[in-house]
Amino acid sequence: MGLEQKTGNLGVVTTSLEQVVNWARTNSMWPMLFGLACCAIEMMAAQAPAYDMSRFGMELMRASPRQSDLMIVAGRVSRKMAPVLRQLYDQMPDPKWVIAMGDCASCGGVFNNYAIVQGVDEVVPVDVYVAGCPPRPEGLIHGVMTLHEKVKREKLKDWA
Repeated sequence: MGLEQKTGNLGVVTTSLEQVVNWARTNSMWPMLFGLACCAIEMMAAQAPAYDMSRFGMELMRASPRQSDLMIVAGRVSRKMAPVLRQLYDQMPDPKWVIAMGDCASCGGVFNNYAIVQGVDEVVPVDVYVAGCPPRPEGLIHGVMTLHEKVKREKLKDWA
């Protein structure tokens, strides 16, 4: 007597707690509005109807760090802005993720001087880097999908 005979035609699905939680996390990420330069225009375009990031559960960009779990750093980060970026990151609830969008956020871009942080990973831990100057909305969507795949592979022991 197998599982199918006991349940009948109820269509029961079995899975693990990890898979359910990771599925919920990937389909309900709330990005924080943090556009610093020209990459922010492309980030806004990714929210527009032509690309529609709401199909990934990202209906709107949150203005409060306490309501978001994904920080998309779009553009160059100055030395004066770095402590603000860190404070906003610290105010986000766990689990939280960071996408560095564009060359300026990833490695300083063409701004190789004392005033610009040479990569946002000096300030906050970055999960996904999106290359380009500025990257197209398709690049950001690919970065979000890459982050989704990373989150789906998280294990229960890593949550603590």
